[in-house]
Amino acid sequence: MGAPKPKVPAADNTLRILRLLSSRRGPQPASAIATALELPRSTVYQLLAVLEDHGLVMHLKEEKRYGLGLGAFELSSAYSRQEPISRLGRPLLAGLVDALGESAHLAVLHGRDVLYIVEERAKGRPSLVTDVGVRLPSHLTASGRAILAALPKPQVRALYPNAAAFVSRHETTSPISGYSALSRHLDDVRTRGFATEHGEVTPGFGSVAAAVTDHLGWPTAAIAVTFIEDRVPAEEWPALAARIQKVANELTTRLYGRAKT
Repeated sequence: MGAPKPKVPAADNTLRILRLLSSRRGPQPASAIATALELPRSTVYQLLAVLEDHGLVMHLKEEKRYGLGLGAFELSSAYSRQEPISRLGRPLLAGLVDALGESAHLAVLHGRDVLYIVEERAKGRPSLVTDVGVRLPSHLTASGRAILAALPKPQVRALYPNAAAFVSRHETTSPISGYSALSRHLDDVRTRGFATEHGEVTPGFGSVAAAVTDHLGWPTAAIAVTFIEDRVPAEEWPALAARIQKVANELTTRLYGRAKT
């Protein structure tokens, strides 16, 4: 075993402040930061001043609160440009496809749609509409339903304020055509622990999906496996979901998230 890494208290506490601010819904008073982190108030003020100088924290003087600054947003943008979810997820999806012999994809929420950022097609399986860069209504897809089920209910309601928010891809009407039906379906997803879709994107094809979450349990993406429904009986879907969840947990861990237990 290697020697333990030495800690640098000032650096450690600075990062703790940033992580705390990123976990809160709004700016925080310095006193609340000091209490939450069990740090002397004088130390917190000193570290906040350094962070403010670098643009990572902003001081709202009228409110006497501190929030994340433009520098933190720039770091977030740089993180997105480096496509970490795609880079980390691609080899995991490839392994899942090799093990199952069915196609898999990784998607993120983009407004009311899901945006597909990785697709791994199994050998001999037909091409799917879920190619990289394609957007589909999230309420129709297993990937989207897995993400929506992990969001707070008020946010889901805000995404679907009226009947016009619900669209269908085919002449056959989706069973989820209004908020009440969506809410009931997402409750079922939360209960069983995985999301499904039966031919609502492409007739004859089913999908099973699980969410990938961050360190706060917030959904950042979803992994789904899509297959011809006649090939995979419904009684096999829970076992399939368990394998997908295992891969989702691994991606969550690689993203420094909190794996689902």
